[in-house]
Amino acid sequence: MPAHHPEPDLVPRPAKAALRPGHFTLDAGTTLRISAGAEPAADLLRTLLAPATGLPLRPSHDGQFVLTLDPQLGGLGEEGYGLTVGPNAVLLRAAHLTGLLRGIQTVRQLLPAQALSETSQRRTRWLLPCAEITDVPRHVWRGAMLDVARHFQPVSYLRRYVDLLALHKMNMFHLHLTDDQGWRMPVAAYPKLTEIGGHRAQSMKGPAGSDTYDGIPHEGAYTRAELSALVAYAADRGITVVPEIEMPGHVRAALAAYPELGNSPGRSLDVWTRWGVCDTVFGVHDQVLDFCRGVLEEVMDVFPSPHIHIGGEECPTTEWTRSVAASERAAAEGLSGPEALHGWFLGRIGDFLVRHGRHPLAWAETGTELPLDFTAMTWRDPGHTLAAARRGHPVISAYHRATYLDYAQSADPREPQAQPGGVVDLRAVHGHDPLPEQADAQEAARVLGTQTQLWTEFVTTPAHIEYLTFPRLCALADRGWSGATDWADFEARLDTHMERLDALDVRHHP
Repeated sequence: MPAHHPEPDLVPRPAKAALRPGHFTLDAGTTLRISAGAEPAADLLRTLLAPATGLPLRPSHDGQFVLTLDPQLGGLGEEGYGLTVGPNAVLLRAAHLTGLLRGIQTVRQLLPAQALSETSQRRTRWLLPCAEITDVPRHVWRGAMLDVARHFQPVSYLRRYVDLLALHKMNMFHLHLTDDQGWRMPVAAYPKLTEIGGHRAQSMKGPAGSDTYDGIPHEGAYTRAELSALVAYAADRGITVVPEIEMPGHVRAALAAYPELGNSPGRSLDVWTRWGVCDTVFGVHDQVLDFCRGVLEEVMDVFPSPHIHIGGEECPTTEWTRSVAASERAAAEGLSGPEALHGWFLGRIGDFLVRHGRHPLAWAETGTELPLDFTAMTWRDPGHTLAAARRGHPVISAYHRATYLDYAQSADPREPQAQPGGVVDLRAVHGHDPLPEQADAQEAARVLGTQTQLWTEFVTTPAHIEYLTFPRLCALADRGWSGATDWADFEARLDTHMERLDALDVRHHP
């Protein structure tokens, strides 16, 4: 009978991993042997280990810790890697740089939890257990969406959020930059978007429909330089920042800045102070389309992401049905009526993005209503993922009852204020399979993966963000990278992983 080799307690769980007897010692004498093209991975390893360990990890032609790009591992794809830790040497290899970046996060998790700390631990030797790991993700999209439109967060915290995503081998940071309650992305041609749209007078205290307010002004906007630096910071960690600019609904902040873009050009609007769905939406005249194209041109300059998210959800058509101009536009375009302008609008913007070499991405309300060249992000019902895949869309499963982190984590009355509608606990997140059971092979291939969502109506601080995000994001990361894993196995690995979160000072849910 072959000997059983225990697996390391890693999150997410590697595709294949076994611990071996012994350990490799990292100390001041440890050097790195770096192949051509692997230099950014070596830089990241030094950057991440330096605060706690102080190790120089200098390059050397005969270094004991080897980072190498190996085209023979092409079968592991863009993010796969192989890691061998022996008593006298460490070999981390991958076909692509991104794979090396993923392997570095595994090295971090194999070290004692204190190695993740952002303060010096005053140790001179760090023991890395001997192991043999071959790893590749199940899904190509493993994302996290953070809403900074409703409550702005400084870019310094966004960098920390990126680091936490990278630790869990997430690869997409979906940044929700605009909504009814705030516009956070600067656009040189339209300075009022942040000058006016970046400020609101107060915020609703209760859920949508309540009539109490906090009386506290809220404001915030990023500079172009800050966003460009964030994109580069994330790329150094193998993460793509996916921007979201909402249209044609969820645009009250833009209309407060430029009311001529609405359906009643002379109407004065404020940046919305309420939660829920606002019925003021973009008009459908040419000036609006020119505005959206101009905004997205600047977005594409800042964000090289192949996907550009344009929202698209929860767009009331009330104003269009009452507008003579909208009815005339619908008739001129041969549409059945003003209600059909939603798909027409998205189609025009989607065509623009495609012509610029990008993939339009939007929230799918049913799975079948988006133009065919869109990637669909389904959120209302798991069945919509299958519907979108059958229609031919690439799909990202973001089912709200399994991925929305603004729902409470438990029924405990001591939980902070959350979105009404129930509980999304750790087990619900871990149990959600983005692949529909009924999907055939072709349909399953169109399901890119999954991601968490954190809407911030009631979330104002970084500490609150992390309380809601962790450990639920750990569960989604595990499912997205590893596929289905046994619940008891995940719980056992998570127990160890919580020590890492503590070392990072993550203020997680108990």
